[in-house]
Order: sequence, then structure tokens, then C-alpha cells
Amino acid sequence: MKIATWNINGVKARIDTALAWLKEASPDIACLQEIKSVDEGFPTSAFEDLGYNVATHGQKGFNGVALLSKLPFDEVNRGLPGDDGDDHARFIEGVFSVESGALRVVSLYLPNGNPIDTPKFSYKLAWMERLRNWATERLTYEEPLVLAGDYNVIAEPRDAKDPSLWVNDALYQPESRKAFRAIETLGLTDALRATTDEGGLYTFWDYQAGAFQKNNGIRIDHLLLSPQAADRLVSVGIDKHVRGWDKPSDHVPVHVELRI
Repeated sequence: MKIATWNINGVKARIDTALAWLKEASPDIACLQEIKSVDEGFPTSAFEDLGYNVATHGQKGFNGVALLSKLPFDEVNRGLPGDDGDDHARFIEGVFSVESGALRVVSLYLPNGNPIDTPKFSYKLAWMERLRNWATERLTYEEPLVLAGDYNVIAEPRDAKDPSLWVNDALYQPESRKAFRAIETLGLTDALRATTDEGGLYTFWDYQAGAFQKNNGIRIDHLLLSPQAADRLVSVGIDKHVRGWDKPSDHVPVHVELRI
């Protein structure tokens, strides 16, 4: 089973790109972030025409997450618990029936957190603590779980072409990296790092200053796997070539293949 994540940076602006990628890559489940669309405005029929079931948690103009699945949804849960006042659409969980039982897949869009001297950074860290609490509870189910999305965290120096450019950015603050490690140490596996120690593997390139042409990128899109999913891990890939297509997102898809 192929499960992918992609911050699409506006589903309506990238619809042709999204459909082309889905036809090429054919993931069984695709997790989209930053769809920038309300649920009613999401181009559901275009994805259904390719054989996908669609679940969204949208918001006007910004944020928003979605799940596209060739499997039917048994259950869909929207919103990260822990703060009833948080109205950002950043989290959606789908539950699916597979031969081994249940499979849980999350599409998440973690807050950026910039500037770091504002409440936005506090919100980022609080959101990460809520995610840690949620994952702690879900891991007790002992099921294959994939936490996929744009984490807005540069976890290690090798995840940036030039780490010095990010020392004042929320994505690379010690607090952000510590919070990411705290989520991992619950027993989750960074799928890419389970398959390679290689540097220079990025998922985001800014639109400015020829970043993609210079490969001046960062890796902030991650798939974290529960032990039951990590045991089934076959391969991981980054579809870097998509960044070179017309009207690209500044992120590219990342995917895992699981033996499910």
C-alpha cells in the first residue's frame, strides 16, 4: 500500500498538477495539506473521477487538510483535540479496514510558528504538545498508524542545505526540534530516516532566489509510523521532479510503501 503526503499550497491553484501527480504516482491514500478551501468548495468530483474517496477539513483562504483514499472510510475525525478554542483546520484522521484489521492515517499541517517572538510560536509548541498527547492515546490501540504531513520542523542539520539560514526561524528552533523528538520518542519512526542516513534530501524549496535550481531546500514533510506500521515499511520516496512542473507547490510529495 502506498501512502503519500503533500502540502499542495492551494488545491484550486494546483488542481491540474494534483491530478497529473495522482495519475502518475497512484497512491492508495494521499494526505493533502494547505488546501486553502472550504469543504463545499473543494474539487471533490475531480478526485472521485480518479477513483478516490474524499474527506476534507477545510477553511476559507488558508490552512485546510484532506484525505484521498482508494479505500472506503470507516471513520473520519476532524480537528486535533485539546483546545476547543482552536478553529484552525489542520488535522484529519481516517480509519480504514485492511486485512490485518484497522489502519489509521492522519493528514496534519503543523503551525509555522513565525515570528518566534509572537504568540504564533507559542501556538506552534502548544499544538505539538496536543499532538503528542493525541499520539500517546492512539498508540495504545497497537494498530498501523501513519502521521503524515507538513510538520514545519527541520528536525536535524542534515535536513537543510544551509542550516545557518534558519537559526532565527521557528522551523529550526531548539524548542521545535525538541518537541518533534518528544513525539518521535513515543515509539514513532521517521520513515525516511529508517531507510537512509543520506543528507541533501529535501521536500520544500522556496519560490525565491532560485532555491530549487540551487537545491537550497529543507525537509519538513514527514511520515511518522507506529511500530505496527514501521514493521511493514518497504520503501520511501520523494517526488522531487514535481517541483519542476508548471505552477508547482513549494513542497513536493513524499510517500511510503507499506506491506499491508
